[in-house]
Amino acid sequence: MALPTPLQAFSGVPKINAAPDQQTIVDGEKMTGAQALVRSLEDLGVEDVFGIPGGAILPVYHEIKDNTKFRFVLMRHEQAAGHAAEGYALATGKVGVCIVTSGPGATNVVTAIADANMDSVPMVVITGQVGVQAIGTDAFQEADIVGITYPVSKHSFLVTRAQDIPRVLSEAYYIANTGRPGPVVVDLTKTAQTGDMYYSWPQRMILPGYNPTTKAHGRVLSDAAKLFSQSYRPVLYVGGGAARSNAGAQVKALADLTGAPVVTTLPARGIIPDSDPKNLGMLGMHGTIAATGAVQRADLLVAIGARFDDRVTGKLDAFAPTARVIHIDIDPAEIGKNRQPDVPIVGDAATVLDDLIPEIQRTQAIQGKPNLAPWWKAIDGWREEYPMTWDEPTDGSMAPQWVIKKLSEMADPSTIWVTGVGQHQMWASQFIDFENQHAWISSGGLGTMGYGLPAAIGASVGSAREFEGKKPVWLIDGDGSFQMTSEELAAAFLDHAPVKIAILNNSVYGMVRQWQTLFYEHHYSQTNLLDGEAHGADGAAALVDGDAPLEVPDFIKLAEAYGCVGIRAFTEEEAIAAIEKANQINDRPVLIDFRVWKDAMVWPMVAAGTSNDEVTYKPGVKPLAGGAPAPGTGPDDGAANER
Repeated sequence: MALPTPLQAFSGVPKINAAPDQQTIVDGEKMTGAQALVRSLEDLGVEDVFGIPGGAILPVYHEIKDNTKFRFVLMRHEQAAGHAAEGYALATGKVGVCIVTSGPGATNVVTAIADANMDSVPMVVITGQVGVQAIGTDAFQEADIVGITYPVSKHSFLVTRAQDIPRVLSEAYYIANTGRPGPVVVDLTKTAQTGDMYYSWPQRMILPGYNPTTKAHGRVLSDAAKLFSQSYRPVLYVGGGAARSNAGAQVKALADLTGAPVVTTLPARGIIPDSDPKNLGMLGMHGTIAATGAVQRADLLVAIGARFDDRVTGKLDAFAPTARVIHIDIDPAEIGKNRQPDVPIVGDAATVLDDLIPEIQRTQAIQGKPNLAPWWKAIDGWREEYPMTWDEPTDGSMAPQWVIKKLSEMADPSTIWVTGVGQHQMWASQFIDFENQHAWISSGGLGTMGYGLPAAIGASVGSAREFEGKKPVWLIDGDGSFQMTSEELAAAFLDHAPVKIAILNNSVYGMVRQWQTLFYEHHYSQTNLLDGEAHGADGAAALVDGDAPLEVPDFIKLAEAYGCVGIRAFTEEEAIAAIEKANQINDRPVLIDFRVWKDAMVWPMVAAGTSNDEVTYKPGVKPLAGGAPAPGTGPDDGAANER
């Protein structure tokens, strides 16, 4: 047998002295490894699984039968199976599970694994692998998936013995859903699937050294409370970790107690309602002026489940330059990684805030509360002077921002919103009114185009399972992002997932085109998609020998080819009618092709690598440049007089 590579040899299997065929474990019910995997998923409480079969995983699929306790959703691409598991996990709060084959099946799902790893999504990915004797021989459809995924997953297992399957599945599920959530890969050799074993449940996990810290230790809580008592310009900077911790109530309680404004990262949209006056919205590259300005002028920045991502900070050494920092995160590796905190707190966001709030109350009872009136005067100045707005199209098409705002106004309040990646994603985060936690599903850290449709299918399956379908799922996607996984319309239709799809069709890769406009001399190299050019800015049909417009693809025909309802809207009146119709259809997917302005821009914007003080509200307007104060406040915010 060829020796495995070092990473192939990495395994969750404990060291043993006897050879596998010499094991004499007889406690439990005798079955094959494939049967044990299905039984383990059932005993873990898994109710929905996504995936695609293939040769190296066929023994497992052979055991998925009509009486299996979990529901299997057949996708059309392994990457989509992973994204569907992500969408399911984010919609339900449970661990998403997908099962794919070896080689290309496993490598196809790597993008979804990396996406889940960046966004801390709990997921177990089970991949087939060639038999133990064939590992390292370049066997058909062999790939070192443990080695490939080791840098982009929370943990990876290689399972070579049938007897280890229940334990490894228990460990994988536990690791995925505890501490900082993330994807765990279980690479299952065909040897383990076909071998015999003795099944028992529950399993004793072997995880030496894995003990996630959930509660704060030492004097950090009193140190944090002291900083609050000394702060006249505090800001709560809330990230996806707070959303994963379900800490919305605690964040709101902390904001109400201290009077601090709340700014969020992209994954944390909806952590507290947008209607809450303390919510300033998203900060960073495409954040609101109020949110970005507040952070840049803060004297205390409280990072809660956030990792100081470059899209938030801009030029790192110019980020929140006058602020002392409290950093709360369950992952100790994030503490000090990008910004050194004054008070580092390792622990679960909700648990830490539950303990921090009484400490602040005790401090306030002794020292009183700082006067934040001048601070809020500055913040309200930014909000009033620089609200979220947009330019009207010059070609007669619709403004994409208007479409999103109208979708939000007409949607069920419990709607789960999903997006792809690009301009439409930023506009959705800016113009949807979020009132509920876990109502926003989007690819943040990895920025994966094609994420939207499969994630929406997963969210719809989760809504049907957990909420009896009472939470509708709207996907807002771009014509470019949508085409990367449009084949999943088949999965949506056949699985009765009534996803409502809004394609903001501007016939271009919009965000790339925006950068080409701003930074690459208007050279639109390879960004024109020609999928709606006949109704684009030039208004001309693109075919030479006929009157038919160029529609490649024709999204209406594409939707209908997959059994879905297709609607096209060119005007605001048609858009309103289309949204009304879509909201009434709940037995199949609905796709609306909204024709929008290709030259629409996402503003505000901080150019990559520049200071957040250089944020552009719209061309020629930089509200924070040169340390400018908020409108109506002057150079001194008055806080010094309150000390």
